[in-house]
Amino acid sequence: MAAAEENTSLFLIFILTMIALPLVPYTIMRLCRAASEKAKTIHCRCSGCHRSGKYRKSIYKRISNFSTCSNLTIVLLWIVMVFLVYYIKHVSREVQVFEPFSILGLEPGASESEIKKSYRRLSIQYHPDKNPDPEAHKYFVEYISKAYQALTDPVSRENYEKYGHPDGRQGLQMGIALPKFLLNIDGASGGIMLLGIVGFCILLPLMIAVIYLSRSSKYTGNYVMHQTLSTYYYFMKPSLAPSKVMDVFIKAAEYMEMPVRRSDDEPLQKLFVAVRSELNLDLKNIKTEQAKFWKQHPSLVKMELLIQAHLTRESFALTPALLKDYRHMLELAPRLLEELVKIAVLPRNPHGFGWLRPATGVIELSQNIIQAVPLSARKASGGNSEGIAPFLQLPHFTEATVKKIARKKIRAFQELCDMSVEDRATLLTQVAGLSEEQARDVELVLEMIPSIEVDIKCETEGEEGIQEGDVVTMYAWVSLQRRNGLTAALPHCPNFPFHKEENFWLLLADAASNDVWLSQKVSFMDEATAITAASKAIQETQEALGASAKEIGIAVREAVDRVRKGSRLVMGKFQAPAEGTHNLTSFCLCDSWIGCDTKTSFKLKVLKRSRAGTRGHVPEEGPVAAAEDGIEEEEEEEEEEYDDYESEYSDDEEDEKNKGKGKGKVANGAAHQGADSDIDSGSDE
Repeated sequence: MAAAEENTSLFLIFILTMIALPLVPYTIMRLCRAASEKAKTIHCRCSGCHRSGKYRKSIYKRISNFSTCSNLTIVLLWIVMVFLVYYIKHVSREVQVFEPFSILGLEPGASESEIKKSYRRLSIQYHPDKNPDPEAHKYFVEYISKAYQALTDPVSRENYEKYGHPDGRQGLQMGIALPKFLLNIDGASGGIMLLGIVGFCILLPLMIAVIYLSRSSKYTGNYVMHQTLSTYYYFMKPSLAPSKVMDVFIKAAEYMEMPVRRSDDEPLQKLFVAVRSELNLDLKNIKTEQAKFWKQHPSLVKMELLIQAHLTRESFALTPALLKDYRHMLELAPRLLEELVKIAVLPRNPHGFGWLRPATGVIELSQNIIQAVPLSARKASGGNSEGIAPFLQLPHFTEATVKKIARKKIRAFQELCDMSVEDRATLLTQVAGLSEEQARDVELVLEMIPSIEVDIKCETEGEEGIQEGDVVTMYAWVSLQRRNGLTAALPHCPNFPFHKEENFWLLLADAASNDVWLSQKVSFMDEATAITAASKAIQETQEALGASAKEIGIAVREAVDRVRKGSRLVMGKFQAPAEGTHNLTSFCLCDSWIGCDTKTSFKLKVLKRSRAGTRGHVPEEGPVAAAEDGIEEEEEEEEEEYDDYESEYSDDEEDEKNKGKGKGKVANGAAHQGADSDIDSGSDE
């Protein structure tokens, strides 16, 4: 009986331990992650972002955000743990060792007369004739009588004093952490125990393995379906115009799986009328174009209309069912667009270069989706190559507002940003017709818009100059500044219903040949990670060059200081191309803001090989490896002419003006407005 009680107690302790081992560290990890997310949530404080409710700390929203399956499971497990601790400590009786002297209330070595005297005293208190309580009778029979017998019998007493037990030397006893009813293997208990062993040891691990394998075979590490990557890879073309990126984007398998209900037909017809001007339909053959549009796959029609409803800010007219699909579509959009960028810069040609034109088109689409600005707003107008899209991301700005300030010769977005605070307030209140509160909202957003500078240095480590076939290392410091002094911040996007962090794409490309030599995503949200990465990269580079410990320490401290001041280090390696002078351009493009991108042109001079041997090829890494997952590359040679397209990344007179205004900076001999200098530059992973 004692062994059974001990086994039951051990079983509870075993269950408590199995719950606590994964639960305690997982809870600590979740709390640390929540604390870090809370610390870095620096969002726009304009009235539009406040009304969006994304950052509102209401009790209902706190409860709804907390009431996830994961959080509720954690709370439930903690409640079970507390109950088990309480039960083990206060309810489950610990099995006591049989000690005759303690039971009779005597000191070890008491005389026989003292034993008899104590026995008579306890008999008066617990004997059934004196005390009718059943518990008293049980205690008298099981403890008092046995203790008296063990001490009065000479053999039993000698065994107890010698071996600690009345029955003499005892063997080692071991228990099993299972409840009492499972120890009886007869009848139903044996079947229950067998089912438990089979379920816990065989079926549960098998079920977890099946779920994991089925999910991993369907999704990538970024939670994007493999089928989506295959589709994007198939439809990605080097001449893909920005206006055609939407057609590729909506073909994602996640979007194709969304249901198309019969009840959606009428609302989608009304939505088509509202956004028809954004669908690139030929107005001369509008009936034919409309019929062709509706003959597409129903999921494609639905997704394109929902995205256009978001871009034109017509989502208020959606039905509850469509509104749910609309939110799900926007929730998936950032990571799908990120994968689409990776597909665009994936090395395709023999030199390992990606494609510039589709990459910039995808980033343009990402900017428009985050800011809810129509794609047609990017068309050049009034001598402004950027169009009115940058203005429309500001609160309270409409096309009419842009036309009003254009009368005062403010046609470019940078011109509005370069104005003094007083002049801008006067322009917005007296010319644009905004109230003082609305003008303050505009000022708050302008203070949030980042200004980017890029400092690039490329070299062949340990060698003078760059020769064909060398492995070239690019060091790029991307610096971010805002007028409000912040580095890490969430963008102003009141019409995007989810949290969105800023991400920047650094592209080193040859615009003339449409080749991307290097691409890397840059984030300013996690300073600690950036410090660790920059310190490690600088240290490894200095050690490879044979620098002393003091020089390495100085270089690492300088890198850490630059990171803390708002810079990020981007490194990449590529194999130098053939001999000649290559005209390259560095693009630093934001996926959230419109009009804050930086573009700088410079030249790369590659000499004829004079050193013996060539260096090895650069291994592919980063986004290339992620994008290649589940994709089989097709070998095809296409010769297509790339038509000029109007985009904020086109080579035109405005870009020359922007370079003169200091939008981008390239150190170590960078060229500004026609000043040629020889810089070594690099390609993507």
